[in-house]
Amino acid sequence: MSIPQTGGGPIERYEQLVEYFEQGCKPPESWRIGTEHEKFGYCVDTLKPLPYDGPRSIRAMLEGLRDRFGWAPVHEAGHLIGLEKDGANISLEPGGQLELSGAPLETIHQTCDEVNEHLRQVKSVADEIGAGFIGLGAAPIWRHEDMPVMPKGRYRLMTDYMDRVGTHGKQMMYRTCTVQVNLDFASEADMVRKFRVALALQPVATALFANSPFFEGKPTGHLSWRSRIWRDLDPSRTGMLPFVFEPGMGFERYVEYALDVPMYFVYRDGVYIDALGQSFRDFLEGRLPALPGEKPTLSDWADHLTTIFPEARLKRYLEMRGADGGPWRRLCALPALWVGLLYDQASLDAAWELCKGWTAEQREALRVDASVRGLKAEIAGRSLRDVARDVLELSRAGLARRARPGAGGLIPDETHFLNALHEIVESGKTPAEELLERWQGPWKGDLTRIYAEYSY
Repeated sequence: MSIPQTGGGPIERYEQLVEYFEQGCKPPESWRIGTEHEKFGYCVDTLKPLPYDGPRSIRAMLEGLRDRFGWAPVHEAGHLIGLEKDGANISLEPGGQLELSGAPLETIHQTCDEVNEHLRQVKSVADEIGAGFIGLGAAPIWRHEDMPVMPKGRYRLMTDYMDRVGTHGKQMMYRTCTVQVNLDFASEADMVRKFRVALALQPVATALFANSPFFEGKPTGHLSWRSRIWRDLDPSRTGMLPFVFEPGMGFERYVEYALDVPMYFVYRDGVYIDALGQSFRDFLEGRLPALPGEKPTLSDWADHLTTIFPEARLKRYLEMRGADGGPWRRLCALPALWVGLLYDQASLDAAWELCKGWTAEQREALRVDASVRGLKAEIAGRSLRDVARDVLELSRAGLARRARPGAGGLIPDETHFLNALHEIVESGKTPAEELLERWQGPWKGDLTRIYAEYSY
């Protein structure tokens, strides 16, 4: 989850909220790729999650990365809670999941190199302290009471609030991991087209990356339990956002939506002030109960936007949020999928043609079906496997037209990063189904085998 936002003066006009998004518009030559991924840390001997403190801990991991690889520390209330370096940062999810938020880079070759170097550094420190890291969409065995709590004020507030608004919020916070990519837009119209395609096709990513069939030691009946969790978290800030597909969608329409999302907090002088359930509209009028008489800054607005969790999210860029965390090889495939679709106009237009006839009810039904059945899900009389095959071909064509070389020109484009996804579509078998086969077959029901075979 996001670190506190900084910068930006007081909000004196409603239009500043809209202008905040407008400032994200960039010409295509300035578009970048930002990849984020989370992973679970655990103690190699006990297979329990890493605590925050101690010789074998999250803090020890952060200190090792800081001291050995030159990352700058980020503190909150005296606690080491993150790292920064060269436009990238390492942060902590509530249960200690370690997240890399990569620097904005030009090509998938660069983002993949960044991810690989990060995982190399993490493994180097982890091996030394007896820790391991695994990429899955949900913790397969741990229960809530097993999970540590990271020393971040934002998470304390959110934890207290989750049971008031849904049934699965704490599961999301403490026991899920995702991989996502953040992409730019050129204009308001370009944002709208990309946002619609991103939301409509997010279930394709959910199916292709489905990697969380287990929870609390048992099969869940869902191939992506992480996706299932998001459906009962807080309906005021999650979901498929039907309004994005309606006439009149634009930056101002998203502002109106965001203003109606209840607040979590206000960040002041290193402290998270409880504003749970309060209204940003009241804040604009100086009537926020948490800070009577005070009006927000643009950094408060930016913070508020980080507390909204739809399947695709608008900031000054678009975030693709539908995929489970996974193993090393697939971490580069997720940005490749979306860059090929959204950064090439012909592929973007064709992707919209593919899904523009779907209704809000069909899109929501597909979201549910994809989490349960993966590529066997159906929409408009077609299997999601067939839709995914079409989507991958559009993405491959877009990457080929981008023609961004790698390896000093030896690799002509970025299309090979999709190979792992083509294999999934051709087999019709999601990563989650492979896990279930191993559990039922060679693992003989011993789910602890997942750590030895699927860790980084």
